[in-house]
Amino acid sequence: MSFQLMIHGGAGTVPNKADYHANIQTILEQGQQMLKEGASAMDVVEHCVILLENDPIFNAGKGSVLSHERRVEMDAAIMSGIDLDAGSVAGVVEIKNPIALARKVIHNSEHVMLIGKGAMDFAKTQGVEQEPLEYFLTEKREKQWEEAQKQDKIVLDHTSSEEMEKKFGTVGAVARDIHGNLASATSTGGITNKKFGRVGDSPIIGAGVFADNETCAVSAT
Repeated sequence: MSFQLMIHGGAGTVPNKADYHANIQTILEQGQQMLKEGASAMDVVEHCVILLENDPIFNAGKGSVLSHERRVEMDAAIMSGIDLDAGSVAGVVEIKNPIALARKVIHNSEHVMLIGKGAMDFAKTQGVEQEPLEYFLTEKREKQWEEAQKQDKIVLDHTSSEEMEKKFGTVGAVARDIHGNLASATSTGGITNKKFGRVGDSPIIGAGVFADNETCAVSAT
């Protein structure tokens, strides 16, 4: 009847540690309760990442960073350790919860990874909840974007000390349920001022996310 759950809110400096840790703790406790009641690892990692995506503190879903074109372009992936089934989406816009769309790729498509317009077309067939750009925007992200535009550069997770507050990363969760099954999920808004349809490692199966009952579950940031 034992279970395990780990979640992360990204690498880099945390401007408001109290809120950050409090929100992480709340999400962790919700996931733990689900596992205790017998929920599957897949359901739990998806649920936890949805909550992280809905929280503007984190760089995923609402509160994601802005691309060079002032768009919110998000990536997400989820994987089951039972059968190595995985689903991934990249460069999606106006999708409230990219991780939910990634899971639908597993169950309702013949593919593993969908990107850009194709992923958006698939989302429409699935009735996935969408929101306008304004939903995702936060004052903090817009200021970061404006600064990056002035300097004409992207803002990476590995920057100089003077840019520490610009460091924001990926969110994710890994779980082992009471049946011994593993699952992992990862979601991100990417990096500020990214260009040319940039996609990082987060939605790449085996890089940003991995789960296999015989070995381990991983969500990278």
